[in-house]
Amino acid sequence: MSSANLPGYPPPTSHLHSPTYTAVPRPHEHQLALNARLRPNRPPCEFVKQTKNGGVSLRLVGQDDQTTLPVYGLGAPVQGTVDINKAEGITSVEVLIEGILKLEEVAEGGTATHNLCLSKSILWVKDRIQGAPCPSSLRFSITLPSTFLDGDRTYPLPPSFEAHLSGLPGFRANINYSVSAVAVKPNVQNLVKSTLFRKDDWAVSTPFMYLPRTRPSVPIPISLTANVSCGGFAETPRWKVFSSTAAANRGAIQELVAKLYLPATRIFCVHQPIPFHLSFHSDAASIAAFLPFAPVAGLFSPKRQLTRIQLMRQITVDVRNAVVLGTKTDIWRVDCIGEGAFRHAGDGPGWVSFSGEIFIGDHITIGGFKVGGFSVRDCLVLTMSPPDLLKSPFKELRMVVPIRLTTDPWNEDGSGLGAYGGGYNPPSISSSEELLAAPELRYHA
Repeated sequence: MSSANLPGYPPPTSHLHSPTYTAVPRPHEHQLALNARLRPNRPPCEFVKQTKNGGVSLRLVGQDDQTTLPVYGLGAPVQGTVDINKAEGITSVEVLIEGILKLEEVAEGGTATHNLCLSKSILWVKDRIQGAPCPSSLRFSITLPSTFLDGDRTYPLPPSFEAHLSGLPGFRANINYSVSAVAVKPNVQNLVKSTLFRKDDWAVSTPFMYLPRTRPSVPIPISLTANVSCGGFAETPRWKVFSSTAAANRGAIQELVAKLYLPATRIFCVHQPIPFHLSFHSDAASIAAFLPFAPVAGLFSPKRQLTRIQLMRQITVDVRNAVVLGTKTDIWRVDCIGEGAFRHAGDGPGWVSFSGEIFIGDHITIGGFKVGGFSVRDCLVLTMSPPDLLKSPFKELRMVVPIRLTTDPWNEDGSGLGAYGGGYNPPSISSSEELLAAPELRYHA
């Protein structure tokens, strides 16, 4: 094609220019999202560990001076220096990052180990021709992977975690990460061990905490209000309702329908209470029969409540991943990590409603995850447990709703949203009672 066939373009007018960039939104502009990874605010302190003889020191930068172990998040660079104080005879220096999941079933005899990550960086190798000595300080930077491959499936790299179940059968589960610096010195490593020459004089290692941060993508919606005309709470797209029925235990009593309202995302921060609304529906006589079993507002001892809503955490270990006589070989423990507090919201001839919050224990810092034969799952459990089923007008009620917990609350500027969007379906406390799969969770740095 000749240049004569190309169309001509008029020069742009003065008002068709690119807008001027500003770091802060101008009065007529609105910030939609902020990538916090482009503006890191890492602590200025170092974490230092050295060998017993002081020959090798490992310095990790960007750490808080109050921390007892280094801490890293999703896709974080592990950065620092390796200081060599005694360089004679050293032929190479390397840094190794390792993540290991170890599962052990007590009394069952099963043990499984999974390598979650293994990253190695050679910082220096001696040139045999020139024979230059090892530098006294070597910098390094190794980026942590955000995922790992287990068979043919990819999972987010799990956080540091430890759990155990006492008794028989029982289990121990550990997810550990470490960073090591090794100065290779062949003339020392090949010697017989003695108090004068030891391998650990030329290798230094420290465990570190891997804590990937997560947060909800939307805020908690505005609370619902009980309405007489609606006979309870009016359903909205931002709140999802889950229903269950308590069967009648007497001929003159009708069944009782429980409706639990939760924010539609079912993703909550561990540092914030989980809001909920709860209503019970039947005819007037059955509601009156239910009132002695209804939640008591402001009751100090939750154990005296006949109707409770709890946040439960199930930790499951399956070393063998087998089925014996139709039963899986997994072992699990279930713990209550949060308890709901109720307040009366309204009532009518055929309904009674409550609102409240579930307060999460301070010891909970991370949400659920799955890795290999190990999973941590969180769910809300609503129960109505009459003290005497033979005399009770209703049979027992139980409802299980899977949720997700995040490390951070929702942020209005959208900073750091989303890196890994993969989901999973861990085993349920009771698969027949699981209403929906756990919601998808997003990770950020």
